[in-house]
Amino acid sequence: MKNNVLVTGCVGFIGFHLVNRICKSNYNVFGIDCINNYYDITLKNARLDKLRNNENFHFSQIDLSNFKALNEFFENNKIDFIIHLAAQAGVRYSLENPKAYLDSNIIGFTNVLEFCRKKNINIIYASSSSVYGDSPNFPLTENLNCSKPVSLYGASKIFNEHLAFTYNNLFDISSIGLRFFTVYGPWGRPDMAYFSFTKSIIKNEKINVYNNGNHSRSFTYIDDIIDAIELLVEKYIANQNGYYEILNIGGDKSILLNNFIQVIEDKLNKKANINYLPKQPGDVDKTESNCKKINNLVGYSPKVDIKVGMDHFIDWYMEFYKND
Repeated sequence: MKNNVLVTGCVGFIGFHLVNRICKSNYNVFGIDCINNYYDITLKNARLDKLRNNENFHFSQIDLSNFKALNEFFENNKIDFIIHLAAQAGVRYSLENPKAYLDSNIIGFTNVLEFCRKKNINIIYASSSSVYGDSPNFPLTENLNCSKPVSLYGASKIFNEHLAFTYNNLFDISSIGLRFFTVYGPWGRPDMAYFSFTKSIIKNEKINVYNNGNHSRSFTYIDDIIDAIELLVEKYIANQNGYYEILNIGGDKSILLNNFIQVIEDKLNKKANINYLPKQPGDVDKTESNCKKINNLVGYSPKVDIKVGMDHFIDWYMEFYKND
């Protein structure tokens, strides 16, 4: 008998790759997404078209802040566990539209947890390295103090972790929060720097590089993210109860932004036209992931080198946008 798994945010970058992977396993996959216009709807619909090729994929267009619509979904579908990836993403966009983060990341997540409580469902949910703020302690480990976020997005993800803890404490709802570190790869998000840099260099346009290119990130290739989630599903969430975990999932090397741009230049054999700018509000100087906890738990460690991963992304980009 197949397990029924719900993936929220299934048309998003990570959700799309996850659904494609687990549809090949012994699961019936239910996907929910509101398909908002935060970035290119054409890309989201192209992802959805591919997902529909999986016979065991079932899609519903629902806004998670709509409790009535969610209630109808859960009354009509038996769900064994949830992988909650839906969220309003982006650090800089939170400066322009904070309400979007309230509706999706706080109200939406609260609604999902309510149905976990009502139906006694375990959950894996997306957190973010943004919860660490501008921490001076590297590498970043899960036991660090995360009480000083520097972005509204980071604050919303800290709230998610605290709320999941409360539901675990009060109602014994098992949860695993995943602190993702700068995920990249094919079918990625156009608002991410690696995507916009690639596009602009190809089109001979200037790229805006904040903090004069002096910040660094733990980039994490999408397949490494999906490998980690799949391991947690197979070895943990489907077989155990009564837990609350927070886990980093990030590349094991931090790369300076200026060096990262050179990786793109080398692949395209073109120099970037760079407009250096001061540090943006909400940005942090550095992220560097420590994945020892998840490695000890399920034997996970990232595998894909940044040059290999960006080769895959740029090859996909050139094919997907070949007519632009």
